[in-house]
Amino acid sequence: MMADKATLAVFKFASCDGCQLSLLDCEDELLAVAEAVEIAYFPEGRSRKLAGPYDVGLVEGSITTPDDLQRIQEAREACRYLVTIGACASAGGIQALRNWANVAEFMQQVYAHPEYVSTLATSTPISEHVAVDFELRGCPISKHQLLELISSLVRGKKPRTPSHSVCVECKKRGTVCVAVAQGIPCLGPLTQAGCGDYHGNRGAICPACNRECFGCFGPQNQVNGESLMNFYQQRGVQPLQLVQLSRNFSGYSPEFRRTSESLENREGSP
Repeated sequence: MMADKATLAVFKFASCDGCQLSLLDCEDELLAVAEAVEIAYFPEGRSRKLAGPYDVGLVEGSITTPDDLQRIQEAREACRYLVTIGACASAGGIQALRNWANVAEFMQQVYAHPEYVSTLATSTPISEHVAVDFELRGCPISKHQLLELISSLVRGKKPRTPSHSVCVECKKRGTVCVAVAQGIPCLGPLTQAGCGDYHGNRGAICPACNRECFGCFGPQNQVNGESLMNFYQQRGVQPLQLVQLSRNFSGYSPEFRRTSESLENREGSP
């Protein structure tokens, strides 16, 4: 068990800040966290910065620049536990779409002077560069899971997060399957649950709004993406649409990446 008041640091890399805002959105709960945890480094939330080492480090964002490579090594060395929060840090994020394209061509189209831009050809998750102790999925993360994670780590316990699929959440809230009933290709069978308010069992937000699941919380364990995509293709969905669906918020995770690349390699796919 850690000292009476553990130190917490929050680091940002390439991201939209949404997962850090989930921590600030805890509001009243954050006051309770602050009583048990010393928020030592959190530029998004406070100007005071205490030097490490830290007990728990939360990392938002993917690695996209040479400077990022150095900073993540320093963050790893400074933290007893290093936790990635969100799809960017855990799977490369939506910006990982660059990994299937030519970044130099994009830069030529977007920037008047691309020679001034220092970037890597890929957007990669934190785990590809340093050891990660725990991944908190989501785009953005669930604030309830975040509070569970912080309280568990400061007590020396393993955090508890859902391991079942989004489909289970649809069943729990009585949502009719959009894939079966409406023919909408959905990543719910492959995706780890996590969206919504778990205290009220209101997960599976997108299917409840007659939309497909986009895989925000990444793949659950032992998924069979190829089988699901075969099912959708048999129902007339084109491979290009399935590639685009698979390459979303967590599209560069190994499971979703294999699924989309397999689709691309099939005869008649883009």
